Amino acid sequence: MRTILVVDDDERLRDLVAEYLGGRGYTVKKAESGDQGLEQLRSNTIDLVVLDVMMPGRDGFEICREIRRSSKVPVIMLTARGDETDRIVGLELGADDYLPKPFNPRELLARIQAVLRRSEAEPAKDAPVTAGPITVFPERRVATMNGRTLELTTTEFEILRTLVANAGRVIPRERLMELARGADFAAFERAVDVHVSHLRKKLGDDPKAPVYLKTVRGIGYTITREPE
Repeated sequence: MRTILVVDDDERLRDLVAEYLGGRGYTVKKAESGDQGLEQLRSNTIDLVVLDVMMPGRDGFEICREIRRSSKVPVIMLTARGDETDRIVGLELGADDYLPKPFNPRELLARIQAVLRRSEAEPAKDAPVTAGPITVFPERRVATMNGRTLELTTTEFEILRTLVANAGRVIPRERLMELARGADFAAFERAVDVHVSHLRKKLGDDPKAPVYLKTVRGIGYTITREPE
C-alpha cells in the first residue's frame, strides 16, 4: 500500500483528496503547512508528495527545494490556474509533475499512478550504458559522471538514460519527453528544456558551450559519445 502525503493549507481540499485516494487503496497523510509536511516526511515512509505552491509561510517552492536537499521522493506540485511560470519553477526545483487548480481527483490519481510507475519501474536487465565519462546503470537507476554519483530526479534520470542509450543521435524534444515520461507527456516538450538545464548543471556542463549534452537548434538534444 502506497502512502501519499498531501500538503495544502486548504482543509477541504486535503480532506477531499484523502477521501478519494483512500477509497482507491492509498494511505494518505495530511499537512496544512510546508513545515508540517517536512515533519511528516521525516517521521513516515512517504512514497509521493502532493504539494501546493501557494501556502502561507514557506511556499511550495521553498518546501520542494528543502525536500530535494535530502530526498528523491516524487513530488507533484499543485499550481494556481495552471500558471506557466509556476510550472517551470517547480520543474527547475526538481518536481516530477504538476497539476493546475482546480483539478479533477481522477486526473490527480492518474498523475500519481504515472509518476509512481516511473519511479518504481522494474529495473532493466541490460548492462550499463556509457557516453564518455557518463555511465548509466538502468538496473540500479544510478548515473555517474567520472565515477561520481549524480543526484537526479526521476525525470532527469530518464532523460539522461535515454540520451546516453542513444549517444550520438539527435532526439527531438517531443520524442525525448515521450521516451522519458510516456506518450501522455509528449505535448509538454518545452518542459524538457528545464530538465536539460538542470542536467547540465549536475554534469558540470557549460550551458553556453556544452561539451556533453548539446542542443541541436530547432530539433532537440544529443549526448556526445566522446567529448570533443
